[in-house]
Amino acid sequence: MHQLEQQILQVNGIDLSLYSAGPAAGRPVWLLHGFPECWHSWRQQIAPLAAAGYRVLIPEMRGYGLSSAPRDSAAYDVLTICGDIQAAMGQLGQQQVCVVGHDWGAPIAWHLALLEPERVQAVVGMAVPFGGRPRQPAIEIMRQLYAGRFHYIVHFQQPGVAEVEMDADIARTLRMMMHNTSAAVPKDHFLQEKTADAGLFDGMQDPGTLPAWCDASAFELYVQTFQERGFYGALNWYRNFERNWQRTEALAERQVEQPALFLLGDMDPVGTLEAYTLKQMPKRVPRLESHVLENCGHWIQNEQAEQVNALLLDFLQRHYRA
Repeated sequence: MHQLEQQILQVNGIDLSLYSAGPAAGRPVWLLHGFPECWHSWRQQIAPLAAAGYRVLIPEMRGYGLSSAPRDSAAYDVLTICGDIQAAMGQLGQQQVCVVGHDWGAPIAWHLALLEPERVQAVVGMAVPFGGRPRQPAIEIMRQLYAGRFHYIVHFQQPGVAEVEMDADIARTLRMMMHNTSAAVPKDHFLQEKTADAGLFDGMQDPGTLPAWCDASAFELYVQTFQERGFYGALNWYRNFERNWQRTEALAERQVEQPALFLLGDMDPVGTLEAYTLKQMPKRVPRLESHVLENCGHWIQNEQAEQVNALLLDFLQRHYRA
C-alpha cells in the first residue's frame, strides 16, 4: 500500500490542499474532482495508479475542504482555477503531466490541455465533454431553454439561494446527490420537469442509505469536506459562466491536440444535457478516444471503478508511460 501524503501549497493567492501517493520519481498524474465531491472521490484510482509507477496528485479544489474558499464568486472562473493547478505544478517542478478530471474537474482538465500544450502530455475527462467555447455564455442558453422551468444550474446562480437547502443537512444533501444522479434511478430522473421556483430536491428520492460504492468511512470524508463552510465555495463554480466565456476568448479557436480519453456513464444525466457537445467533441479533440460505460451514472470512477481503472491504465500505458 502506497502511503498517502498531504501538504498545503501557497499558490495563486490561495492555500491549496494536496494529497499525493506513489513513487516520488513517477510521472505525475493529476486527479481533479468535481461537485459536490472531494479528493477522496478518487480513492479507488490511487492504488492502481501508484502501483503502475505514477505519482498521483489529488488537490482539494478551490472552495473545498482545507483549500481556500473565497467568498467572492468571481474568484472561481475556469482560468483562475486552472492557475491554481498550474502554479502547483510549477512549484513542484513538473514539466510533463497527465491531467484527469471528473465533473467540474473535467473542464479544468480540458482547459489545462489548451493552456499548457507542452506540459500536459495527455488528458482524461469523465462525465463532462469538451466542445469548445460556445457562441454565447452557456448560462444564457440555459435561461432561454428553461424559461419558466427548473434547471439546477440556473437555480445555483443567485448566491445564497441553493445554500439554504443544501447546507441545512450536509449528509442528506450528499446522499441525495449521489443517489439521484446514479444508475440506481432511471436516467434523467435528476432532470425531471418542475416549476422554476422548485427546490433542488423536490421530487427526488431520499434513499436513507449510502450507495454500495461509498461506504460509511468514505462518506464521512465527503461530509467533512463541507462541514465547516457548507457548499458556497463549490456552488461559486457555477456562477462564472459569463466570466468564463469572456476570459476564454483567446482560446476559442484552439483544439485539444493531446491524446485524450473521455468516459461517460450510460445513465449519467450529463449525457443528456451535453448531447450537442458530445457530437461536437471530435472536432475539438481530434485525438479522442471515448467509451460509454454500461449501468453507470454520474459517479463513474466509483460506480464502475474496475472498468475505469482498466481503461485509464491502458490509455496511460499507450500515451504516458510511467
